[in-house]
Amino acid sequence: MISLFRPGRGLIAPFTTLAAAVLTATVAAAQNLDAGKSPAKLFADGCATCHRTPRGLAKGRFSLTLTWFLKDHYATSSDSAKALAAYLESVDEPPPRAAAKPGAKPPRSSPRPPKAVQSQ
Repeated sequence: MISLFRPGRGLIAPFTTLAAAVLTATVAAAQNLDAGKSPAKLFADGCATCHRTPRGLAKGRFSLTLTWFLKDHYATSSDSAKALAAYLESVDEPPPRAAAKPGAKPPRSSPRPPKAVQSQ
């Protein structure tokens, strides 16, 4: 008579098969969670908790070093790090000059010489 429960090798094979199946499923389920998100959405999801606005975060930084920093610390891929770095640089540019408001004083100009006196 053959016993279904054999101590030793009989228990190793099912556990090995189960472990291999779990590892394969885990690797297959890994995905890039940042794929398809706009840079503004990446900032909102990952950075806005600590940084209220993206303005000023790229100030004085080189694009390449900013990309490396984001890749090492915050982004899940090189592509999302590049996109986020480009976004931070684009919002860091100075805002365009606003049009003058009606009724506002014109900017001071340099003084002009006095008019010549006309004789009659």
